[in-house]
Amino acid sequence: MGARILLTTFGSFGDLHPYLAVGIGLRNRGHHVTIGSSEIYRAKVEEEGLHFRALRPSLEGMMDNPEHMQRAFHPRTGPEYVFRHVMMPAIEQMYEDTLAAGRDADLLIGHAIAFATPTVAEVLRKPWISIALQPSVFISAYDPPVISGVPALTALHPLGPGFWKPLLNLVRRVARTWGSPLNKLRRQLGLSPLRNPVLNDMFSPYGTYAWFSPLLGRAQPDWPDRVTVTGFPFYDRLTAGEGLSPDLEQFLCAGPPPVVFTLGSSAVFAAGEFFHESISAAKQAGVRAILLIGRDPRNTPRESLPTEMIAAPYAPFSELLPRAAATVHQGGVGTTGQALQAGRPTLIVPWSFDQPDNAKRVARLGTGRTLARSRYRAATVAAELRTLLHQPTYQAAAQQASQILAAEDGVSAACDALEAALALSL
Repeated sequence: MGARILLTTFGSFGDLHPYLAVGIGLRNRGHHVTIGSSEIYRAKVEEEGLHFRALRPSLEGMMDNPEHMQRAFHPRTGPEYVFRHVMMPAIEQMYEDTLAAGRDADLLIGHAIAFATPTVAEVLRKPWISIALQPSVFISAYDPPVISGVPALTALHPLGPGFWKPLLNLVRRVARTWGSPLNKLRRQLGLSPLRNPVLNDMFSPYGTYAWFSPLLGRAQPDWPDRVTVTGFPFYDRLTAGEGLSPDLEQFLCAGPPPVVFTLGSSAVFAAGEFFHESISAAKQAGVRAILLIGRDPRNTPRESLPTEMIAAPYAPFSELLPRAAATVHQGGVGTTGQALQAGRPTLIVPWSFDQPDNAKRVARLGTGRTLARSRYRAATVAAELRTLLHQPTYQAAAQQASQILAAEDGVSAACDALEAALALSL
């Protein structure tokens, strides 16, 4: 008989889609799978035939709130805002919802910011697995992350762990107070406080699964114990069974491969002048363009687009990006993985969170370039595109990365690892 498995996650499509991919894989192996997340994802999860449980805080209304999104994507203070002012104020509600959803589960699987999951597992005496969707989660002194909002520190990466260990320990001490509401809840439950709820103690003693390719990051000496790197579990449908729209299909067939401009599913709500500058950049570079503008009306082009350009709210990256000449994106890990899989060069313009670090890793692979958000101006972007499109080394590196990813099966590897964990715990 299949096991009962609860997967908890919060965030954008980049945070939900890997859980859908693995959830579907587990379901197809006969397990009873429930995904716990914000209410806005209920229909998407249930359309795939998975069970859904709503977990607070709900993100409804947040992404449509310009002030909230500007604060969430501030390059330096965005992570603190999300942790301290969005997630932690709802920690008691998150705990109640996760506790109710997890009572019948045989195994809990928790996203890094599903902060109640470890405590629920402890209260229920259930095994749990922590998930890392990007290498920067591990905050390694041997492979230092690019810290959003402090780009100057990147120049100090060659100083090695002797420099980075104390500096990253300082970062951990600063972030420790962000988790105070969780430790307050744990005291009320009669549990001992966690040393650092939002960083160190997000990793499970039962194991952590890194749902990204070794191309993006390999195990380091200071990673937590029992980390398994599985590869990317890919999923990118907006609704079950949906592919490219007829308009996009017709546009793709009408001329040479275009450049795709996208900000994923969350930074797109804080786009600013990104799409306006992108239109001008495409004109200056002499390329066709697809603008994935999301559902924020502020991103609607201010004037009619030329026949060489088209705007659309969304498209499945696995079907679109391999048919592009290049992709310009924000560097979210979901978009980054899809772009690597597509085998086309990329220009990454990081907004916040893990995006600057993902951009550094892509540049290190040689599959793309990176440009600071503050420098995203049409003339500069056009010059970057000319470099990407006309220097063959980027295309060669992108194709090589795509071939490596094609040999990986992140969903199967993740499901195999979870079934192995179940076999040990049941």
